[in-house]
Amino acid sequence: MDVRLSPEQQALRDSAAQVVDRLGPHAVGELDDAERSAKLDAAVAASGWRELRTATHAGGPWASGVEVALVAEELGRGLADVPFLGPTLAAELRRLAGAAPAAAPETVALGADLAALACRPHGAPAGAGVAVDALGATAALVVVPATGGHTVARVALAGDRARLDLTRPTVALDPSAAVVALPDGGTVVSDEGEARWTALGLALTAADLVGAMRGAVDLAVDYARDRRQYGTPIGSFQAVQHLLADAFVAVEGSRSAALHAAWAVDALPAADALAAAAVAKAYAARAARTVCETAIQVHGGIGNTWECLAHVFLRRALLSGDILGGVGANLDRVLDHDGIGGARGLR
Repeated sequence: MDVRLSPEQQALRDSAAQVVDRLGPHAVGELDDAERSAKLDAAVAASGWRELRTATHAGGPWASGVEVALVAEELGRGLADVPFLGPTLAAELRRLAGAAPAAAPETVALGADLAALACRPHGAPAGAGVAVDALGATAALVVVPATGGHTVARVALAGDRARLDLTRPTVALDPSAAVVALPDGGTVVSDEGEARWTALGLALTAADLVGAMRGAVDLAVDYARDRRQYGTPIGSFQAVQHLLADAFVAVEGSRSAALHAAWAVDALPAADALAAAAVAKAYAARAARTVCETAIQVHGGIGNTWECLAHVFLRRALLSGDILGGVGANLDRVLDHDGIGGARGLR
């Protein structure tokens, strides 16, 4: 794996950073600015970033996992309050099933514990489940058991959006809503295809966690540089420096693991890609909570108020940490890998 970004990848990352720096929220109050949010959504839609994993004429995606992860990281850093993860994973699922791109905004539905895609029979009620990154989505994709794997179906969405994460609303599935087949059909997604889809989802959530950590650290560093105690910036105090240094190390370790996971999505066999992504997600999910809580601690009393943006980073990290499983679920995935846990008799 060459860890250097190509000029095209760097340009993609820079463009995502510029969009979110210009149109993303810079204060808690700006999360209620509908005009700003609409402009950000329009910019993301015009960029085509949500279609990076749709199928080309040859059947492969337009962009690799690395490109999509770079966008996800920058949107996380800037607390972009527009859909990206959900539509991207929905597009990938449609691609793997050989189905046409969605005609209307959609996302994916996970089980009640958020650890995996919701699985329901055709025609059955949706039951318990959660549609993630659901802002603007009219439907969520689920999978249906089939010979050799699963087929893809959809559930209509309606109802109030929950805002644990203030930047990416989720919605509980209507238990009575029917699971219906995609109108354009599609083929069976094999177990290997599902593993690769899960690997992409884990890599993107790990990248989002890295972005949220970067944003939280930047916020804390700026505050430590400006806030003065006893006539001196608090950033000159060794205790504060140690907190921020440890946070920086956690971010860099998470970023290395997340980039490797994003590369592995398309470069390694599905089982190996899933193991790499599970490692990255477990590492980043554990680090993100500590890093975001450190940012709150550096802010002192103001860090525990609604007006401080630090809690928005923490909320985003908590949701991304649970999507497709947190630390425990992904350590189990690592142990299930034949070359890791299986080879050592750990399973």
